[in-house]
Amino acid sequence: MQTWVIKVGGAVLNTEDAAMGLFTAIAELIKVQIDKQFVVVHGGGALVDKWLSEAGFATAKHQGLRISPKEQMPYIVGALAGTANKQLSGQAIKAGLKPVGTCLYEAGLIATQKLKALGQVGECEQGEASILPTLLELGRTPMVSSIGIGADGQLYNVNADEAAAAIAEQLNAELIYMTDVEAVLDANKQPLHQLSEQHIATLIEEGVIVGGMEVKVKTSLHAAQHLRRGVYISSWQKPENLIALVQGIHVGTKITP
Repeated sequence: MQTWVIKVGGAVLNTEDAAMGLFTAIAELIKVQIDKQFVVVHGGGALVDKWLSEAGFATAKHQGLRISPKEQMPYIVGALAGTANKQLSGQAIKAGLKPVGTCLYEAGLIATQKLKALGQVGECEQGEASILPTLLELGRTPMVSSIGIGADGQLYNVNADEAAAAIAEQLNAELIYMTDVEAVLDANKQPLHQLSEQHIATLIEEGVIVGGMEVKVKTSLHAAQHLRRGVYISSWQKPENLIALVQGIHVGTKITP
């Protein structure tokens, strides 16, 4: 059985029927490709921004990572592990999947603080045994939010791209980042079909890859090196891209180790 980890950007919730289209594609793949199983990892940055703004908080980022003070965590956790997770689960059910919402602890990952200056921003370490293999054996589709829990009981906001990479490494799975752009773009806004470590370093140095895409590409490269295989970046706006990738057709950008 081949496992695919699909990271979905939270912006998918802002586009009507986008999540439904993506989950319908996964449901079709499960029917046709009986040797394939899927784990969905999601963020929800736009929803977090909305909730924090309505609560009177300013949002700040550092190198694409949301600074997460403790006083903001109830809103961040509620948005990601609560509303976004259940909205996506609802769309998955409608598409014919059998989702189970979890956070990173249940997925076998312990969160630790990344940098003190970032507040409750976490990074993943291997923790207790993951429930994901058992859920997959039961024919369920894990829907994993990027909220982590530390050994100290603290709640952490983990970058969803990093969370997806950690889960893919743990499951020895294929990894696809489904974002709001069809591929990583060059300086002329043209899609790049493949990126190596050297090419990535050059584009970051030249300021072509910045912000959230810089985090995504660096995380993709790190994952590709650990998985020893290509990692893909493509668009959730085209669910057919996911079908193509699972069937071995190259679309979007492939990050090579």
